[in-house]
Amino acid sequence: MPATPLRIGLVGAGGIAHAHMPGLLRLGSVTVYAKDGAPEFAAAWASAAAAAGSSVTVVDSLDALLEAVDVVDVVTPTFAHAEVVRAALAAGKDVVSEKPLARTDADASDLVQCARDAGRRLFPAHVVRFFPAYVRLQEAVTTGLLGDLAVLRFVRSGAFPIRTPWFADRALSGGIVMDQMIHDLDIARWVAGEVTTVSAVGVRSGTDAEPVEAAHVLLTHASGAISHVAGIWGPQHLPFTTEYSVTGTLGSLSHRSRDEVDYVADLAVPEAVDGFLPAVDPADDPYGLELAEFFGAVLDPAKPEPRVTAADGAAAVRIANAALESIETGQPVTLGGGA
Repeated sequence: MPATPLRIGLVGAGGIAHAHMPGLLRLGSVTVYAKDGAPEFAAAWASAAAAAGSSVTVVDSLDALLEAVDVVDVVTPTFAHAEVVRAALAAGKDVVSEKPLARTDADASDLVQCARDAGRRLFPAHVVRFFPAYVRLQEAVTTGLLGDLAVLRFVRSGAFPIRTPWFADRALSGGIVMDQMIHDLDIARWVAGEVTTVSAVGVRSGTDAEPVEAAHVLLTHASGAISHVAGIWGPQHLPFTTEYSVTGTLGSLSHRSRDEVDYVADLAVPEAVDGFLPAVDPADDPYGLELAEFFGAVLDPAKPEPRVTAADGAAAVRIANAALESIETGQPVTLGGGA
């Protein structure tokens, strides 16, 4: 734990909350509020909390949580992010919000402004920026190893998240583009710069019990580079995989998650996480690294600025919504001034 353990508020108790908990318990005590499942969630983590010298408690309202904590981690469903983040900022708390920062462009921009007005820090949890393969990519670009970027290709696939019905409602979740592919849309902007034009196609097929959704998004960057981002939510046996291939004037760099597993784990995994999130090495947990970087900056303002900002989160939402608009209209969407 840091020298001054944090009192952390965790709002939400779904699948991604389980991914956040190991990192949170290393940083301080955790108070949980959720509309559903908070007692069961806390019970599942009680032993791990005790082993870490921490604690997990449950409160019955958001107001009670905000009164009891120093910082807030928002892991609610996408459509609830804006309301909870606004409340936390208004209560004077620094906030981590799971991606996407909000469902709409207007809400995302408003949250950025709310954080400025409150003088608080707001960090969007774009965890893929902390996965080793994507850190390597960003370093290769910023050091000039790849030269000027020309073509970038990203693929992300996994099982359709049928356990939680709101994922299938595009108005609430943004579907595969906003929920899953926003990771690679963010990475494309991170490494290749601002996006000026977005074109996309998508399809939803299958049945309510066995749905499939896929999309392809083409980004034109201000630099002239082109990124192709593909996403698949497939049948329930489909494993979670990622890959990329990035080519510049001096060479290329590629990654396939199936080729890069350098550890073997036989560990108990909460049902809410199994098959829904990528496997991570417990000794090098990107979720834990992300939270340590965010809250470390809160504890010590002298530390470097975290690698993802509230403005980055809002830009990712704009790109994803532009892709959804392109899917609906069949036309490319121009982003004024880039995104």
